[in-house]
Amino acid sequence: MPDLTLHGGAGSRVDAEIEVKRSRFLCRLVRTETEDAARAAIDDARKEHWNARHHCSAFVLGPSVAPDQVRRSNDDGEPSGTAGRPMLEALTGRDFVDCVAVVSRYFGGTLLGAGGLVRAYSEAVLTAIDEAQVHGLVVARERRELFTLALSHADAGRIEAELRQRGVLILGTDYGRDAVLHIADDNTERLAATVAQVTAGGAVLEALGHEWVDVTA
Repeated sequence: MPDLTLHGGAGSRVDAEIEVKRSRFLCRLVRTETEDAARAAIDDARKEHWNARHHCSAFVLGPSVAPDQVRRSNDDGEPSGTAGRPMLEALTGRDFVDCVAVVSRYFGGTLLGAGGLVRAYSEAVLTAIDEAQVHGLVVARERRELFTLALSHADAGRIEAELRQRGVLILGTDYGRDAVLHIADDNTERLAATVAQVTAGGAVLEALGHEWVDVTA
């Protein structure tokens, strides 16, 4: 399965809430790129819901294939292993990366027990993920080769449209002396053949290396 994350870049956010025996569990799922940003998102939840009893959290940073992928979790006063870990398992079980989940709990007066807490914190995160998927706010993170393609301004619009129609991922366009398309693709030979066909051999791809990019399913 490919890695998944929230659409829209760093700071994108989805919220969800569940209630279990009058305890409210408010989950915010925020796309982040660094540990500092993840911890800032946790602090924001703590400030907004200052009167909640707990602000438990989990985050995953970096692709699943990376040996240095970062995974962190925190129970924030709940019994050890009943909040942060199940939240982290909910993220990884759905292949989510580059996200922090924060669940703020308003205690409803009834103790849930260890099993009840594990289920509640996990369900809160899964509900936020489901909410994101229902609204089309989830994208895949894939390793793609990067290229630029310099075109005349007169031809750029038409060629970009034709490339998109053929499934080429265009990350953006810079306008200067030429119009320069920024392209990400996972099949260099196919891309080169497509560009040659669309431009009638009049433009040349320039390779820039590789990067992890958002790919809409």
